[in-house]
Amino acid sequence: MFRSKALCFDHPVMRRAARALGTCVSRSPVTVGYLVLLLATHLWCTAVLSTAEAQRVVLGVSTHLDNLHDHPVRVLAGSLLFFDGTLTEITSEAFAGTLITLGLGVTVCLAWLERRYGPGRAYGIFLLGHLAATLLTVPVIQVALAHGWYPDSVRHAPDFGISYGAETVLAAGALLLRRARWLAAAGVVAWPVLGGDWSGVLPDFTTIGHLLAAAVGFVCGAILLRAARRTAPAPVPEAGPVSEPGPALVE
Repeated sequence: MFRSKALCFDHPVMRRAARALGTCVSRSPVTVGYLVLLLATHLWCTAVLSTAEAQRVVLGVSTHLDNLHDHPVRVLAGSLLFFDGTLTEITSEAFAGTLITLGLGVTVCLAWLERRYGPGRAYGIFLLGHLAATLLTVPVIQVALAHGWYPDSVRHAPDFGISYGAETVLAAGALLLRRARWLAAAGVVAWPVLGGDWSGVLPDFTTIGHLLAAAVGFVCGAILLRAARRTAPAPVPEAGPVSEPGPALVE
């Protein structure tokens, strides 16, 4: 029995998977650690805590108006420790959101930015998008509440997770693609627009936040793209055919 298990782990597919995992860890160690942390907090809320306890945790890190007024640092930092989605209900809209934010956003784009530009720039873009989109939606919500466009319950509605940061790195990554750049950028914008609630004068504030995060990501991607083009070596001109020297002219 032990021999069969050993042979199972020695299978070529398992060896390739282990090498791929080792490559990911070595090339994007910060992102791998962040993914482990996000999965751990998600499992803690869904498998360890009761529904009421998990709800209290979520409300404690939600970046709604009341929390931002009373505990801004705590909620802005704590919200980054969770993702708002599911890993089990694969036919739900929440699972599609998990694939986009945790899958494409963090696992693919954030890891790629870390490999290419280092963890400082990658997570600087991620955090900038999270903070800017969260804080810039505050005046929008306040104006909407003052005009009656949003219900008053928005003041303390649950709003947490990594989706703003994920949207930012998705936008930056789309702009840095060599091919299908504008198609990918359109997909980044289409995700929050198609999934948002547009029943009132304004879309829901999370849709606005995701569009703001995308705008931040496009700006960051454009800056990185311009810097790459500026530092790229100039193309070496191809040498043309060498002409034979002509006869000297005699006067």
